[in-house]
Amino acid sequence: MTSNLLVIHGGGPTAVLNASLYGVITKASQSEKIHKVYGAKNGTGGLLREELLDLTNRTPEMLNTLLTSPGTAIGTSRDALEEKDYRKMIAILKKFEIKYVLFNGGNGTMDTCGKLFQLCQKEAVDIQVIGIPKTMDNDIGVTDHCPGYASAARYIAQSVKEVCCDVKSLATRIVIIEASGRNAGWVAAASALADESGVYAPELIYLPEVPFDENRFLADVKQKLQVKKGFVIVVSEGLRDATGKPIGQSGEHSTGRAAQFGGVSFYLADLITQKVGYRARAEKPGLLGRASIALQSEVDVKEAILVGVEAVQAITQGQTGKMVALQRQALPTYQIETVLVPLEEVMLIEKKLPASFINETNNGVTPAFIQWCKPLIGSDLPAMTSWN
Repeated sequence: MTSNLLVIHGGGPTAVLNASLYGVITKASQSEKIHKVYGAKNGTGGLLREELLDLTNRTPEMLNTLLTSPGTAIGTSRDALEEKDYRKMIAILKKFEIKYVLFNGGNGTMDTCGKLFQLCQKEAVDIQVIGIPKTMDNDIGVTDHCPGYASAARYIAQSVKEVCCDVKSLATRIVIIEASGRNAGWVAAASALADESGVYAPELIYLPEVPFDENRFLADVKQKLQVKKGFVIVVSEGLRDATGKPIGQSGEHSTGRAAQFGGVSFYLADLITQKVGYRARAEKPGLLGRASIALQSEVDVKEAILVGVEAVQAITQGQTGKMVALQRQALPTYQIETVLVPLEEVMLIEKKLPASFINETNNGVTPAFIQWCKPLIGSDLPAMTSWN
């Protein structure tokens, strides 16, 4: 007997979220247990409105475009849900004869996934639920890293390298680049991969795992100015001081999991100008960092497809209440394998950079982080040169 499968996207998109969708659809089309594949149009809200997209008979040409499309082809959302919504979900899933449900998203989406699973268990409903990890912020627990992060890491490393080369050509100012990362500094940290020689790399990196000290920051800047006339600094958008207050004049301007940050780089550039008396400017890639197909990591694409495939494989073999995670192998060369972890271990649990990845002066990363992150961004970044 065949049943239907539903895939739901939640939270912010990535450059490879559609690659996981590609993996789900292609694997599901090969399964004798799956009749139709549905996609919830614009996330959980679409499911509650019964707005389901039939993804069953998409042509190979249409599916291939998923691999080069940022965002999500079926839409996503950040819907706030109540218990009554989960009960309504179950009724709708039964109506459309959906036995298999895949949630693809971050730790907030895994929370939603886990709550639906728990209700199905409580009500003895024969609906299976599996989570697929996704987030450019790389802050889901248990998994070694998340699909979406490697491409964001490659983007920030390449972009920072380009800006460093530009600044070296006209070394008359400091440039502060603001990277994504509300509570975890994984993306900002990846800027250290711009150039391991240090020539085209940021001089300073500040992460939200460490309380930000303005006086220490200004001292670091002054020290660097003793040897360089121009350089690049990378900061996470979610920097906070020791009291937990966001850094930046605009700071946090919404609440809850929808909290948005901004203005950190502009605030710090102005701080340097006012307190140090040196020219500084701010840059913020923003959505460019999660939407760039040109700087996709080939490793990221491959692994995003893999977790989609493995999710379908697991759910059709009777697994439920789990998330597909990536586990790194202890080998001389980089290799990963997939494992299933209980959803309760990843529901709303944020993974931050460990202390071993942050340098002793709290303004950069350690060689251990470089070694961990380097295989993820894929092929080597283009070489650059300067003769001045």
